[in-house]
Amino acid sequence: MYNTTSRLAHLRLAIAPGVPSSKLSALLALQRAEEPDVTLAFFEVSGNDLRTGLHDGRYDAGVSLQVSSDMTLKTQPLWVEYMAVAMPLRFPLLDQTSLTITDLLNYPMYRWQAEMCSKLDERLSILPPTGRQNIRYVTSFDLLATWVAAGYGVGVSAQSRIEHAHRWGLAMRPIIDGPYEIVTHLQRPQEQTSAVVERFERRALQVARASAAQ
Repeated sequence: MYNTTSRLAHLRLAIAPGVPSSKLSALLALQRAEEPDVTLAFFEVSGNDLRTGLHDGRYDAGVSLQVSSDMTLKTQPLWVEYMAVAMPLRFPLLDQTSLTITDLLNYPMYRWQAEMCSKLDERLSILPPTGRQNIRYVTSFDLLATWVAAGYGVGVSAQSRIEHAHRWGLAMRPIIDGPYEIVTHLQRPQEQTSAVVERFERRALQVARASAAQ
């Protein structure tokens, strides 16, 4: 790993599933605008590989929805996404301005597991057996949107993703018995980091503050 006096000409960023968003795009654009001489390399990784890669020196920093209990890593919360309900444009629940998880129990409910939300997962785990049987897990938001837009049920996902997928034929309703949140975290080693990584962290916090102020 590079030390704090190293002139790092590149930044190796590991990105875990579920993280990509307009806020991450804003951060990467800010990084490119303010430090164009630093080459930014992306690595799409699992949460476990992100942590081991930071330890092994394969990555300089990582962004993940997982909270790490590893004391050798610094974990900095960045921006918060709220979970909401996605439904087809013609659906019995559209006349309600907001919903609860209980309102969804009579319909197949699609969940993308990469969008980790411990409070939501806990809520779903205590549903009656008939409710748990209706949960369908998918491997991407695109699949969630496909099934829901086709009328096969409802989906629970990040509000911003549902809003951006309106052209697919999705409507969005907030969930009022939460809040159910997913939080993006920046992770990096506690020691022996570089000035480039520290500046990237400051930019990440800048984007997070701007997002919170909106």
